[in-house]
Amino acid sequence: MRNVNPTEVPAGAQLIDVREDSEWATEHAAGATHIPMGEIIDCVGELDSDKPVYVICHSGGRSLQVAAYLEQNFGLDTVNVVGGTDNWKASGRKMA
Repeated sequence: MRNVNPTEVPAGAQLIDVREDSEWATEHAAGATHIPMGEIIDCVGELDSDKPVYVICHSGGRSLQVAAYLEQNFGLDTVNVVGGTDNWKASGRKMA
């Protein structure tokens, strides 16, 4: 698992937002796919195992846990987005 700043997430990356529904509905990183942390196990099959999985949350804690879990249990190449959506927005990245 790697940690990257939002500015290091490439365009078109497989970006998974693991926040709760209400957080996602307020705003989220443009291009992200929403899979709440509590549903990630049931949705692993939806992830493209041939591409790195960038994981984001509000501030970076939940995404770190999910990225580590996906790597350890499913062998996925995971990347934690440091600082979450707060840092994403502060870095000038698009929000939806």
